[in-house]
Amino acid sequence: MKKNFALIGAAGYIAPRHMKAIKETGNDLVAALDKNDSVGVLDSYFPDARFFTEFERFDRHLEKQRRENGNKIDYVSICSPNYLHDAHIRFALRIDANAICEKPVVLNPWNVEALQEIEKEQERKVYVILQLRHHPSIIALKQKVDSEPADGKYDIDLTYITSRGRWYLVSWKGDIEKSGGIATNIGIHFFDMLDWIFGPVQYNIVHLEQPTKAAGFLELKKARVRWFLSIDKDDLPHPPENGKPATYRSIKMNGEEFEFTEGFTDLHTRSYEEILAGRGFGLEDAKPAVDIASNIRRSRPVGLQGEYHPMLKGAR
Repeated sequence: MKKNFALIGAAGYIAPRHMKAIKETGNDLVAALDKNDSVGVLDSYFPDARFFTEFERFDRHLEKQRRENGNKIDYVSICSPNYLHDAHIRFALRIDANAICEKPVVLNPWNVEALQEIEKEQERKVYVILQLRHHPSIIALKQKVDSEPADGKYDIDLTYITSRGRWYLVSWKGDIEKSGGIATNIGIHFFDMLDWIFGPVQYNIVHLEQPTKAAGFLELKKARVRWFLSIDKDDLPHPPENGKPATYRSIKMNGEEFEFTEGFTDLHTRSYEEILAGRGFGLEDAKPAVDIASNIRRSRPVGLQGEYHPMLKGAR
């Protein structure tokens, strides 16, 4: 049966992936909200969706539909800035809908616990987009690690550089109180992947934390991880190719490169398929990565000592 969706954050970078996923799973986006009105992308997916720039009118419309027309919203997809996720999830549950939230689901572990209580009260579900868990290469890696002796540990170097322009630090993403900083905003999917594959954190230390880059060391049950995250184009190991994103993504395991550059195109649609089938990832799944990112944000960097990432030697 076709489900009714509402979308919060329709003008953002990630919203079109959610629109595409709603369309490709055979469902309907009936209402969308964003304070910015640059949402022409709706024409490509749901031109008949009602659009609002004011939350109060959006709220009133959905409530009116539910009470007067019996046309309730089944899911609210949340693509708003990170610091608003908690409030928008609560709104979704309050109107008797399930929530589908982008990463990070919230910025603090205690917010996860509060939402779990509201889930029980409302008898609704919060789903989190953890798309790397659907990537075929990463699934294969988890199966490989699960099949090997539990007492062994991998040595891993994780490097993710995705260059951003000057706008980044001016936007809400450059405000650590709103985005959670680099480790949260661009790293949380990788922290989720590492915890999912290699087990819970035993040790977490931060070597570097700046507005444009961060680095540290995680010891997990089955891995020792040196990680480096950056939005600074000067950190790229080679100049970007013309017409291609200025991005470098690398995971080295015991000195060997693990390749997962491709295969990201349809992961949101795959996530929606699993959610609609009742197999989506929830708050309990998302909480370990929130814990990791929160601890990084609250740690004092120790500088270049101990097991630090090789790229720190040249970092400015």
